[in-house]
Amino acid sequence: MSRVLIVGAGLTGSLCACLLRREMQNKVQIVVWDKARGSGGRMTTSRPPDPSSHSADLGAQYITATPAYAQSHHSFYSELLSAGVLQPLLAPVEGLRQKDDSKNYMTPLGMCSVVKHFLSESGADLFFEHHVTGLYRRGASWEVQRKAGNSETFDAVVLTMPVPQILQLQGDLGHLLSVHQTQQLERVVYSSRFAVALFFPPDAVLSFPWAARYVTGNPCICYIAADARKRNADAPGLGPSLVVHTSVPFGLEHLEQDKEDVQPIILQELHKLLPGLPQPISIKCQKWRYSQVLTSVPDCPGHMTVLDRPLLVCGGDAFSHSNFDGCVESALSVLSVLKASL
Repeated sequence: MSRVLIVGAGLTGSLCACLLRREMQNKVQIVVWDKARGSGGRMTTSRPPDPSSHSADLGAQYITATPAYAQSHHSFYSELLSAGVLQPLLAPVEGLRQKDDSKNYMTPLGMCSVVKHFLSESGADLFFEHHVTGLYRRGASWEVQRKAGNSETFDAVVLTMPVPQILQLQGDLGHLLSVHQTQQLERVVYSSRFAVALFFPPDAVLSFPWAARYVTGNPCICYIAADARKRNADAPGLGPSLVVHTSVPFGLEHLEQDKEDVQPIILQELHKLLPGLPQPISIKCQKWRYSQVLTSVPDCPGHMTVLDRPLLVCGGDAFSHSNFDGCVESALSVLSVLKASL
């Protein structure tokens, strides 16, 4: 039985695991490693330290399906809709620029529920706090080293983490990549931003009418969302949560500062935009060094094969585009390579 390691428990990694399981059934052992303490990647949902507040989506906020992708990825959308993971986004979003006949969807249980759905369908062996540091070719297999703990051997490896993290890996990857491939990877550019979640007590009232709002003309903040409203999930007894995303220029300007130093600047701007906000029980600040792909690998191939045997393939939104459908495209592309190899 082939052992396949998927590095990264974000959307692309979880889709790869799920699609591979459906394709190969019990002919393959699927292992997923992620360096974080939980799944989701940039579709992460943060639980408050105090269980009396609503959770908050710190990364992706909702999913937009264009008419073309609603058709070509119909099976993915219908699966998530029938499982109750996705529902139409009906709450008011101020400043939302609605394009063509696109449809917006939200997740009643938070954005990470999409990733968790595909991981649970995959039956993969899932390991968190497994930070891959190096890849070494050992005959017909890969020895994969991690920060803390023993190295393990796999027949095929799929890398779905952000490209700069792929390029930092030690071992044989560097000299297996062609000059052309290295140049393509080095030209990938990501935007950076900060996200802040404020968790409020159950008696707190947010006095504005919208569920989310795109902010224009502010040097710091570009988006604010009351998460429970966005998800149509005002649960009795739970306090609201508020998510704030900074603009990309602000993220870039403060990228190398500690998030503890940046948080007060964001909160100061937030109180100017929303004076009279209640006092939160707790606040969480997240630095997204790799937020969205601004420049992807040319021609959006969906994947990059580093070596055919033993298979080493890279995937993720850097090889397509930065949204749900981009990750689906990449996972389908990686699957075709895995099928041919295994």
